[in-house]
Amino acid sequence: MGLIVWTIQAVNYFDYVVEDGHGLNVYFFYTIFSLPKLIHRILPFIFFISLFYIILAYEVKNELSIIWINGVSKIKIANNIIFLSLFLMIIQIIFGSYISPLTQNKAREFLKESNVSFFSSLIKEKKFTNVSSGLTIFVNKIENDGTYNEIFLDDQTQGSKTIYAKKGYLIYNNNIKKFKLLEGKIINNEKSKINIFDFDEINYDLNKINTKTITVPKLQETDSISLISCFNNNFKKKSLTLNCNIRTEEIKQELLKRFFKPIYLPVLGIMSCMLLILSKNNNNFNKFRNIIFLAIFFILVISETSLRFSTASNLSFVIYLILPFVIFFFAYFIFYKMVRNV
Repeated sequence: MGLIVWTIQAVNYFDYVVEDGHGLNVYFFYTIFSLPKLIHRILPFIFFISLFYIILAYEVKNELSIIWINGVSKIKIANNIIFLSLFLMIIQIIFGSYISPLTQNKAREFLKESNVSFFSSLIKEKKFTNVSSGLTIFVNKIENDGTYNEIFLDDQTQGSKTIYAKKGYLIYNNNIKKFKLLEGKIINNEKSKINIFDFDEINYDLNKINTKTITVPKLQETDSISLISCFNNNFKKKSLTLNCNIRTEEIKQELLKRFFKPIYLPVLGIMSCMLLILSKNNNNFNKFRNIIFLAIFFILVISETSLRFSTASNLSFVIYLILPFVIFFFAYFIFYKMVRNV
């Protein structure tokens, strides 16, 4: 399931090549390093669907009846499922607190360290293109052989410079990327002084072009130690990725998502065990199955939405912390009461 979602996401990431001009190697590594994030996000849902399906399949094939006949109690099965969910909870915490931020930050570094490899994909005919910060290019016509006609470059990266050329073409030689411009003028505007130079041929260095892609790591890409230090106001060194004064609530939510939200996995486990209460021969089995499915799905929605309101007030924070424990112990109590004599 993760591979399916990852493949769909990889198609969206291709915009980094088409619109931002990154090379295929950057696209490939960025896509690879995004996989742990997707696994971390879909793991609770996949655990619920898998467990729900397996229990129903065992019931339909009478395999659960064989288990009961051999003296295995329903409580023991439920305890084993809870133990499995606790194991997955630990894996989820490791993914959320360490692996996912590490790989996301590594993916962001690929974008940051990359220059614009597919420069030609950025240039559009008869359209002003903001290739990177401070550089705008206009091309009147693009020939089939890759030659550009009537080129205007507005370069604000170092001072103010406007370049016009009748023709030009791209040169890729190993790691050297140049835009060779022919028959044109350079207009320099420095300190209100305008200087105009004619040229027959010049090379515009494309290696200095920076990408438009956001390269500053996001909150979810920051390691957990830095987040905890920032939250405790012990973040002593300056950081370009965090502002501890104005993003405290967001940091708090991120820490809850990494370390506390996985506790809903045991809740999903015990709720799925409710399917063990009734057998398929019971007239209310199908109705009971649908109710349990909707209840678990509702819990998944609650686990996602309640995080957004967890830091709204002290009361909402306390409710968010105790809610999964209340659901778990209440569900376990009901389950135990219904099957203790079975």
